[in-house]
Amino acid sequence: MATSEAKVDTQENTKKTSEPNKNAVKKPKAKPAAKAKDVPKKGPGQKALAAMREQLRKNQEETLKVEQEEDERIRKLEEAETARELQLQREKEKKEKKKIRDKERKQKLKAEGKFLTGKQLFERARARTLLESLQQGTVLANNKTEKSEDSDKAEEGESSTSESETETTEEEAPKVNIRSTGDKELRAAIVCVLGHVDTGKTKILDKLRRTNVQDSEAGGITQQIGATNVPLTAIQEQIRVVKEMNKVDLKVPGLLIIDTPGHESFSNLRNRGSSLCDIAILVVDIMHGLEPQTIESIQILKSKRVPFVVALNKIDRLYNWKSMQRRDIRDILKAQETGTQMEFEKRSEEVIVAFAEQGLNAALFYKNPDARTYVSLVPTSAITGEGMGNLLALIMEYCQNMLAKRLQFCEELQATVLEVKAISGLGTTIDVILVNGYLREGETMILAGTEGPIVTQIRSLLMPQPMKELRVKNAYVEYKEVKAAQGVKIAAKDLEKAIAGLNLRIASRPEDVDVCREEVAKDFHSALSTIKLQERGVYVQASTLGSLEALLEFLRTSKIPFCNIRIGPVVRKDVVKASAMLEHDPQYAVILAFDVKIERDAQEMADSVGVRIFQADIIYHLFDKFTAYREELKQRKRNEFKDIAVFPCKLKVMPQFVFNSRDPIVCGVMVEAGIVKVGTPICVPSKEFINVGIVTSIENNHKPVDSARKGQEVCVKIENVPGETPKLFGRHFDETDMLVSKITRQSIDACKDYFRDDLLKSDWALMVELKKTFEIL
Repeated sequence: MATSEAKVDTQENTKKTSEPNKNAVKKPKAKPAAKAKDVPKKGPGQKALAAMREQLRKNQEETLKVEQEEDERIRKLEEAETARELQLQREKEKKEKKKIRDKERKQKLKAEGKFLTGKQLFERARARTLLESLQQGTVLANNKTEKSEDSDKAEEGESSTSESETETTEEEAPKVNIRSTGDKELRAAIVCVLGHVDTGKTKILDKLRRTNVQDSEAGGITQQIGATNVPLTAIQEQIRVVKEMNKVDLKVPGLLIIDTPGHESFSNLRNRGSSLCDIAILVVDIMHGLEPQTIESIQILKSKRVPFVVALNKIDRLYNWKSMQRRDIRDILKAQETGTQMEFEKRSEEVIVAFAEQGLNAALFYKNPDARTYVSLVPTSAITGEGMGNLLALIMEYCQNMLAKRLQFCEELQATVLEVKAISGLGTTIDVILVNGYLREGETMILAGTEGPIVTQIRSLLMPQPMKELRVKNAYVEYKEVKAAQGVKIAAKDLEKAIAGLNLRIASRPEDVDVCREEVAKDFHSALSTIKLQERGVYVQASTLGSLEALLEFLRTSKIPFCNIRIGPVVRKDVVKASAMLEHDPQYAVILAFDVKIERDAQEMADSVGVRIFQADIIYHLFDKFTAYREELKQRKRNEFKDIAVFPCKLKVMPQFVFNSRDPIVCGVMVEAGIVKVGTPICVPSKEFINVGIVTSIENNHKPVDSARKGQEVCVKIENVPGETPKLFGRHFDETDMLVSKITRQSIDACKDYFRDDLLKSDWALMVELKKTFEIL
């Protein structure tokens, strides 16, 4: 009998528990208010009002975001302008000080009778050069023209003296470079190709040199700076379609075209490329206008005051475009249908307006009223080659008219290492952009290395065949001497640890080696001093300085800290350094190897100690690998600490919805603050922190849910903690008592480390409040 009564009792309890869930947390309906005659019977529903409020909130957020972005852009422009003005002021002060020193020195030399005019200065330097040439067994070329050149140079010396009265002493003989080529000889112009990723920069060069370099790029994206020598004969063939250029005497011997990456992380490489160039080609997709990296490239060119022309690319994608090769682009445009011409005019006008927004005047090259104040737009297609002749013709015109003075050849060496690469049969080589001067076989060169400056002799000077990319493996032609401007590959000893991205120097005398070493070391430390490391973070390695800067910029914007950096392949020493993070933060015990090889013993050591090495030749593939690994670690830790982490919450019992008052307690609650989750331990601070139990289920509108946030009314089941006396609603606590989650020091730390993103700012504020309530240190 007792057993049957117990069963009935259990059934009744179950019925009490389940039945109220059908209408859990339903408030009594309020009596409808009296309706006025003039009031409309029905207004917008609650859902419509909520949608309107949500839309209004989104509009306000978007407006605020736009305003913030505009404020940030204006702030950056103001900072750049301030920095530029400060730089100009410093240069001005420096010139003034130099002018004063020169004047004082000139007066002193005149008083001592040691002042030399420009003509005397030139004659002395020329005599020294002739003497050195005779001692080396060489004969100066063009003896017949020597007198005329001397007279020209003498006149130049006299004019320069009248302008800036150059002075020297007989004891301090002048060290000047004699330009045996004369003032009128021009070097090849260096052209830098910039623009947004996937606008067709490399494709344009492929069309020019009839190669397919882009398909060999990792992911079709340029990851390094590449250089192409374009001889004058190739240029003349391309510009043959431009009638007005057939009668022009071209004095520029050719072009050296540098292709730079378009991805946002490679801003340092684009910056370095533009520092080398004389004129730039900015590639713009006519279908998409000015994209983010295009705008950033414009800012770089403006800051460095580099003239540029715009290749308005992908015209072949215009509606119903009809391709016509080997013709002037102006004739091709006129031959298109009316609808195609209208679309071209519309899209080109949009690009012109976009340039105006960047503070630049722009016009189609055949409508340009003033080439010095308007940027010229040249319609092109990297697929069909249309417009390439016009683009090259415009560049050659700019070089001969606007840049003639800049392109005058100078013997003072200016060369930058672009890349370090191992070539079968040659060993490790370096690709160099020779901007000015000469490089000769057998000379002693000094360049930056990972373990200090490298001093070595030039074994071979190699250049690809004309119209071939310097990065692509070709049959190289060997030279005894290379004259600027050229892209050249240098083979020498001890280049395995060379660093790309910095200038190399030539020591003409043994005593100059130490001076050059100091200058190279200073340049390297200056480049790395701007990189700020953190105590905890990943270990980063790259093949070149430019690649390293690009990867670090990407990590910085992705909020991934880095504690150490190195240029070169991954060796055991790198694994040892990276393993230090195993003790501090295992997620950062990682080496990100960008475009470098991993030594076998380094990989074996990494596997044994637990260091992960991720290798890729595309920057975002490397990022994706690390992100996936970190997410895997995070999920593993979340699963491990899910029972320890306790989210903060405050619950108020709704007395009219208490369905079961004792083990389990089933009642309706209002979430006053925070977030309540299944598994949350609940206690009552106002009743000496008694433990009510653990939330084992949550229902909202009769549907089970995992959590509920502030403002929600839900039904919860709180089961007693095993081993403790069950708590009774109405005896141990009532509706006047606030129920809160029971947090500890361990639970707070677990939330910080593994569940930080799950909590809102208001949740953390509640966590601080509860921390004080529970007196947790």
